[in-house]
Amino acid sequence: MTKNGFAKRLKDLRRQKDFSQAELGRLTDLHYTHIGRYERGISKPSTDTLIKLAEVLGVTTDYLIEGATGEVAKAKLEDRELLYQFQEIEKLPEDDKMVVKKFLDAFITKKKVQSILK
Repeated sequence: MTKNGFAKRLKDLRRQKDFSQAELGRLTDLHYTHIGRYERGISKPSTDTLIKLAEVLGVTTDYLIEGATGEVAKAKLEDRELLYQFQEIEKLPEDDKMVVKKFLDAFITKKKVQSILK
């Protein structure tokens, strides 16, 4: 876990969600001083705490730790229900994922065509 990378991502995500350190602490059962220490890079969270932080901030632990670019979409997805649904879809077998992808593609394409025809 890179000290500056994790700390910056945590702080940026907290601010994106418009949480104070105290509010994020309350949501993760931590004292706000712990959040401050993590954001300054002087302390590292335990695995359990990292999981709680990722859950509340709507990202994966991989994104928090490494800033994996594949997780950027998850970090910015505001609709918690939609995020949960996508996370559940990721657990499906590949055949089922393809059905969902085709459905989404068809729906998006239909909406684009409708907007052009208006």
